[in-house]
Amino acid sequence: MERQPTLHPWVESIREQVTFGLQVIAKVGEPQPGKKIVAAARRADSLGFVAMYMGDHPAWAPEPWVHFAAMAMVTSRIRLGPMVAASPYRTPLMTARLVSDVDHLSEGRVLLGLGIGWNAAEYGLGTNEFDRMGLDYASTKERQEALEEAIVLIHGLWSDQPFNFAGRYYRATDARVPPPYQNPAPPLILAGGGEKVTLKQVATLADVANFGPGPAGEVDSPERARHKHEVLRSHCKATGRDYDDVLRSLFNHWVMIAPTEPEVRAKIQRYFPSGLDEFWGKYLVAGTPEQIVDVFLSYVDAGIQHFVCQVLDAEDFETFELIMSDVTPALNAKLT
Repeated sequence: MERQPTLHPWVESIREQVTFGLQVIAKVGEPQPGKKIVAAARRADSLGFVAMYMGDHPAWAPEPWVHFAAMAMVTSRIRLGPMVAASPYRTPLMTARLVSDVDHLSEGRVLLGLGIGWNAAEYGLGTNEFDRMGLDYASTKERQEALEEAIVLIHGLWSDQPFNFAGRYYRATDARVPPPYQNPAPPLILAGGGEKVTLKQVATLADVANFGPGPAGEVDSPERARHKHEVLRSHCKATGRDYDDVLRSLFNHWVMIAPTEPEVRAKIQRYFPSGLDEFWGKYLVAGTPEQIVDVFLSYVDAGIQHFVCQVLDAEDFETFELIMSDVTPALNAKLT
């Protein structure tokens, strides 16, 4: 079951340089988290980030598609999309409709990020969201198979004729939703580092591969990124896909930047007054612009082209601004 993508125009437009997307979460206890997130998108748009992302955790965090619709009304250039939406949370028709509606509101700026969802409780990282939402947590194999069906169904629903589909996990009868504003469809991002199935799905279905640290992404170092890229390259070769048609991106759990080392230490202390725990001690990316450039350059050397910088404070405008004013130009200058 293959979508057989070609080189997406958006991927072609950015793949020759290193680019940055932003993902933010409002501080714990913020009474208006949605407004803070939308305001951050407006700032990111003005600063020149190429994309604004949100996670998909509707059981405990703002629902992403509602907020992308709001962002579409207050931005003019930046791409908008989930990093990534859990495919099992919504039917393919609902996903197709949401993507199409926001793509029209934004005049063609949606990115569709999809994944199979994962059980954070298995890694001691919180309650299983499937349980919170009252959804069955199917096996990894079943969720992977269902994701492929969902992608085929979503694109079929955007055709100009009523669509019929009968799969193992989904079905549709004379179904159709308005096609997106973009032609071809919005870029498809698939997240995960599974070497036998997920990266093969990226090669055959996606425009963007997203990796990340920890159990959900399996890329904790440049060496791991380089290995995953070689696996992806082999899947592309086996399926006749040009490896360079797939944009390679890296998600960072929390990026925190300040102008000087003392200011970096003070910033970490402000957010972690009791010190860094095991998770954040490993996955926090904190430093001066020069230090962050060195960290990201090691991943660029391993094949990463696009960085998704999550900032767990939607009002940390200093980090936003330093990414675009100092980190981005310095990083690209080192590559010329």
